Amino acid sequence: MSAGWFRRRFLTGGPLPAPRPPGPRASPVPYRRPRFLRGSGSSPGTADASRRSDSRPVRSPARGRTLPWNAGYAEIINAEKSEFNEDQAACGKLCIRRYEFGPEEDREWLTLCPEEFLTGHYWALFDGHGGPAAAILAANTLHSCLRRQLEAVVEGMVAAQPPMHLSGRCVCPSDPQFVEEKGIRTEDLVIGALESAFQECDEVIGRELEASGQVGGCTALVAVSLQGKLYVANAGDSRAILVRRDEIRPLSSEFTPETERQRIQHLAFVYPELLADEFTRLEFPRRLKGDDLGQKVLFRDHHMSGWSYKCVEKSDLKYPLIHGHGRQARLLGTLAVSRGLGDHQLRVLDTNIQLKPFLLSVPQVTVLDMDQLELQEEDVVVMATDGLWDVLSNEQVAWLVRSFLPGNREDPHRFSELAQMLIHSTQGKDDTPTGERQVSYDDVSVFVIPLNSQSQGGSGY
Repeated sequence: MSAGWFRRRFLTGGPLPAPRPPGPRASPVPYRRPRFLRGSGSSPGTADASRRSDSRPVRSPARGRTLPWNAGYAEIINAEKSEFNEDQAACGKLCIRRYEFGPEEDREWLTLCPEEFLTGHYWALFDGHGGPAAAILAANTLHSCLRRQLEAVVEGMVAAQPPMHLSGRCVCPSDPQFVEEKGIRTEDLVIGALESAFQECDEVIGRELEASGQVGGCTALVAVSLQGKLYVANAGDSRAILVRRDEIRPLSSEFTPETERQRIQHLAFVYPELLADEFTRLEFPRRLKGDDLGQKVLFRDHHMSGWSYKCVEKSDLKYPLIHGHGRQARLLGTLAVSRGLGDHQLRVLDTNIQLKPFLLSVPQVTVLDMDQLELQEEDVVVMATDGLWDVLSNEQVAWLVRSFLPGNREDPHRFSELAQMLIHSTQGKDDTPTGERQVSYDDVSVFVIPLNSQSQGGSGY
């Protein structure tokens, strides 16, 4: 099955076109801004306007354009870091249908019912690197992958009893007992669907980019509301937090070479051939030199959270698997993130060493039970790409949220106005609570999701 066929069949729903004549293949998707930004009064698809250093407009949906739950959104392009904005965003309603089962003797006894069976909502941010192609594909693809994965388990999600085989019958009579013993809950099915959807989307991106001769990858941060719960799935270094009157709760964790050091080192331990005898998996406080041979230095391996000593050997002088610290940390000297989508063709410079084995597409999923919260009007989830968090802390963002929302309750566009204000705070245009003026030169994209507005509709796709 070709990637192009996949996109035409599942993303557009249209008929298959005539075969394309041989020759170079065009880009899988054209560069464009999120669909819900169209008609916003700007020219989001114009590269020339975006590249002028004096023209970095903060873009938001047009007034009158309602996003799910009346969520707010804003974005700003980088300061000439790249030609295009490499961030992408998507949001909308998830319409989950159910399978209908017929007699087993029928050839097609499993069909998908056309009517909606369960609905949810979806918000997603994708931060591209190596170009915008992977982020665009993810924005166009991931929600479809997630819908199919949820439809595969929707019967178990709504069942009064523990999840069973999709035919309505257990695989074996002991299944319900095992499900109960393992404590499998409805939310575990949603978590599994999210994990599978990320992997499926990653495979689609790999096929599409390879077929079109393109490269690149992206991080992915997704929030999904279903059955009174908000699921936040993160693969990369974007971040989501819950901000309430008296609470700041992280809903995601950043995945960088440093935060996933032990997983990455362990993979190199199990498969040393991945390092092609060019890198050492061991971590040292600094890059070792020839003068260090025979000296006693601190080190740690995959099984260690603490540090120990060893005498430096010749193999320790190889380039470290993870080099640098903080924002400068790089995996194999190349990439600053350790999870994400795409990057199937990415190799270490001047080598044939692939980074993909070390890059996970599987997200970490956090579950927020909204039914257990006494939600207030100012309770929001802030989702943003790393361009925001590079200069603002969780506490600074929460301070801005709490300062803005109570005095703007009558403004129907207050959540987009808040998203814009958060971005302005990364451009040295507004004071942060510490009085500092900080500037982010990266792309910045922000969703502000009001949890007390979950009964409201809205569109996005």
